[in-house]
Amino acid sequence: MILLDFIKERVPNFLGGCLILVALIPCYAWATGLVPGMPPPWSKGIVWYQIFPDRFCNGDTNNDPPVSAQQDAWPHDTVRPWKLHPWTSDWYKMQPWEKEGGQDIWHNITRRRYGGDLVGIIQRLDYLRELGVQAIYLNPIFYAPSHHRYDAYMMHHVDPYLGPDPQGDLAIMAKEKLDDPKTWQWTSADTMALHLVGAVHRLGMRIIWDGVFNHLGVGSPFFQDVMQYQQASAYADWFEVEQWSDPDSGKDFRYKGWFGIQNLPEIKENSGGLTEGPSNYVMNITRRWMRPQWESADPSLKEMSLGVDGWRLDVAFCVAHVFWKKWSAYVKTLNPEAYLTAEVIEEAYKLKPYLQGDEFDAVMNYPFAFEGSEFFINDKNRPAVHEFQNKMNALVNVFGFERFLSQQNLFGSHDANRIASHIVNRNFARYGDWGDYFSKSKASNTSYNTRKPLLEERRIQWLWTFFQMTFPGAPMLYYGDEVGMWGANDPDCRKPMIWQELNFEPEWYRADQSKYSQAWSVEVDTLLLYNIRRLIKLRRSFPEWPLGEFKWISVQSSSSESQDWDKEPDNQARGKSNPKSLVLAFARTGQSTSYFYLNPTNTPQPVYLDWGMEQVREVWTGDVHQPLSGPYWLMPYGFAIFRP
Repeated sequence: MILLDFIKERVPNFLGGCLILVALIPCYAWATGLVPGMPPPWSKGIVWYQIFPDRFCNGDTNNDPPVSAQQDAWPHDTVRPWKLHPWTSDWYKMQPWEKEGGQDIWHNITRRRYGGDLVGIIQRLDYLRELGVQAIYLNPIFYAPSHHRYDAYMMHHVDPYLGPDPQGDLAIMAKEKLDDPKTWQWTSADTMALHLVGAVHRLGMRIIWDGVFNHLGVGSPFFQDVMQYQQASAYADWFEVEQWSDPDSGKDFRYKGWFGIQNLPEIKENSGGLTEGPSNYVMNITRRWMRPQWESADPSLKEMSLGVDGWRLDVAFCVAHVFWKKWSAYVKTLNPEAYLTAEVIEEAYKLKPYLQGDEFDAVMNYPFAFEGSEFFINDKNRPAVHEFQNKMNALVNVFGFERFLSQQNLFGSHDANRIASHIVNRNFARYGDWGDYFSKSKASNTSYNTRKPLLEERRIQWLWTFFQMTFPGAPMLYYGDEVGMWGANDPDCRKPMIWQELNFEPEWYRADQSKYSQAWSVEVDTLLLYNIRRLIKLRRSFPEWPLGEFKWISVQSSSSESQDWDKEPDNQARGKSNPKSLVLAFARTGQSTSYFYLNPTNTPQPVYLDWGMEQVREVWTGDVHQPLSGPYWLMPYGFAIFRP
């Protein structure tokens, strides 16, 4: 029970309650480790996993959506032939009913649904636990017509087609008043979502949901009411209307869509942020999902909180700071340990206003991926080691080290090409030039190669993942990256999850419907999965990996260089890198110290360990190395871990 509610229930005198609250807050903060204005302690250094619901696991085929469920989603085509798409099919291969419809591949991919649902996620929680995941970021699950659900009808109900009784849920929802929380009921999909939250908590993990407060879908009943009744609508002040309909003067109804997309009417803002109606609605749905007034009959969930642990906020840069300050303050009254992370894809220094302690705890750390890709992946223009170190230092300094520990260090997401395909197409563009790279990395660009990664490319991916799991921050995996999935930018980064027990068709087809010269097999990369699982286990076994202090290490690539380099004042003390070395190295220190050495090149690289020890053991391989006998050799795209 939240402290404030506890006091309200037990202290009838308001002044007395306030005095008790003031006295107890420091005790509560001490007990939980909370520091005002800082991310919750549980978020430091944890391993995140992002799930895209429609493509993760179809656990209940009885709730699969019909084609009519997507009538309000682009391309607004419910007439042409359609079937639920086969989970294991060749991604670019047109199915017979798609060919019959006579439209191109992109029209058809947008119409595809695979039937992923909430029970499917629940069924796979043990998989995530065994992988070592500590927190889940769940893409939108609110009622919406598209496969991505960023075009919500409403946010006070979970999509019926994610739950066990779609028709029953729709009947319940039809009886409610949209903006009156007193009339809102709990549908079977709603309670299934709460069961998911409880099941996650039972396994000792956390979960945050996706919130989209900048826009709704064009089919939203709120917006449809505005279209029908115009200025007379109860929701007339909810949307950015540019011109009301006036048949007498020939004026058509016009409104602002997010980035010009008419399918996504923008919610109206004023000097206080969202206008009163949508602001109240957002506050109400926030409380509904963070402090649900519903109890499960499942005895295993009796002691579990069913409220979400926080939110990821879509296009946070499109909503005014004043609203985020107000909303964040409200969230923290519901759960002082809630975690709020923002999608703001900008240069690092532009993120600072969101991270002053009164709005967000973190961001989806795309700058981490932008800088990392230049060093580990784009080998033709790779910066020198010291240049990369300077860029990473600057990135960490934007946040401050303690806050950086809670940042979601990702590579890809539902809005970017997968890391495996990024590596296949390395050097053709800069990831940090987001707008340019976003369009170039789509498979509609015939210069973008959509084939399966080769062995060397897998080694680069593995080295990147090693860096992601050992550098400060909270690493976030995008579903399927751990099993080797590949794919171009949206929509091809949203393929169905590869599960070990399923037999997938090989990929023969390119996006333009031509064929590869060979078929690319689609199956779990068992070595990659094993290695990532083992790496996360090590991360969770050695406290200095997620939480320890950080320092760059100067790498000595020859005994003579070592002597020359050490003559320079303070080179070692300041952690400066030897400009002749191609190896990146750093240490994480807590009660113990781990030393990490990474070779981003395709040739073996020597490392001299001048520690004055007769022998040291490398953690990953278990090999014993004798520093006095010569260098330790890092294999191409290899790494080493020492923990003396």
